[in-house]
Amino acid sequence: MTGGTADGPADGAGRRGPRRWRRAAEEALYGPEGFFVRQAPAAHFRTSVHVSPLFAEAVAELLLRVDAVLGRPDELALIDYGAGRGELLSGVLAALPDAVAARVRPHAVEIARRPAGLDPAIGWSDTPPRGVAGLLFANEWLDNVPVDVAETDGDGVPRYVLVDDDGTEHPGEPVTGADADWLARWWPLPPEPGLRAEIGRPRDTAWADAVACLDRGLAVAVDYAHTRAARPPFGTLTGYRDGREVRPVPDGERDLTSHVALDACAAAASGDGRPGVPAGVLVSQREALRALGVGGARPPLSLAAEDPVAYLRRLGDAGEAAELTDPGGLGSFTWLLQPRRAPLPPPWGVGGTAGDRPSG
Repeated sequence: MTGGTADGPADGAGRRGPRRWRRAAEEALYGPEGFFVRQAPAAHFRTSVHVSPLFAEAVAELLLRVDAVLGRPDELALIDYGAGRGELLSGVLAALPDAVAARVRPHAVEIARRPAGLDPAIGWSDTPPRGVAGLLFANEWLDNVPVDVAETDGDGVPRYVLVDDDGTEHPGEPVTGADADWLARWWPLPPEPGLRAEIGRPRDTAWADAVACLDRGLAVAVDYAHTRAARPPFGTLTGYRDGREVRPVPDGERDLTSHVALDACAAAASGDGRPGVPAGVLVSQREALRALGVGGARPPLSLAAEDPVAYLRRLGDAGEAAELTDPGGLGSFTWLLQPRRAPLPPPWGVGGTAGDRPSG
């Protein structure tokens, strides 16, 4: 990084001085001309939702299990946080049995405008409904909650990283206060110069607030993630544009993303370990989707002779399932399953396969 410590305002030409990454990313992603305000994310990167309808079908199956755990309430909430253009909600509704779909109250939480032609049954706002029972699903949302970046200097002191409009970085002030406490607990930086961390406190708060909108049910966050035992030494901040990974620049023309410390998020939403408050469970997307019926096995060759159309359809499903569960790709996403005043649904609940319990 080059020298400089200012967190300055715009100059006469509209260029802004160095500022912390969190502020810069908030402006670039969510400001009046921000990336997510002006553009459809699907134009720049593919999520699991866009890869295959099997993903929405798996979420529908999860919703059915949550419904059973809740005793099949008269109204069953389905909240999609960071809903994009509502693709996941539309797919889940299409996959549900009619009798269940009639009780579902789907709602998209998104800052972009409601897309034309969306099912009128789907609610749309930039804040979630509250006091509801059901499933909250946040697919690749937390990675776009902006965070500050810290880097150790030549004396081994973690400092905030400042950034210009063109992506040039500068060392800022030493990290202090609540941010320093968060680093000490969740992402301790050794004193070697150049080591970096993303300070996840805003994500902890955002996730805890999201989970709290449920009166009862299950909240699920899906993202590229890491835990305290294996934090990346140089951070993960990057950009995406037109389907390619690019240099992170806060220009409003690209996605800005970094992996999520989901163990810290889980602790924040579970009362930080208070007795009687259930903790979340961390599982890979590969494990989660397989538990929800997405297998990826090829159909038997005998089916090709008996029913060629069915064989081709199942072969296509197998290919899509393989992509969704590929441990070297989408299958390496982490799912945080966070119960709220309700048991975890099977197979993660009592008597099921628990997965990893976050700690810290």
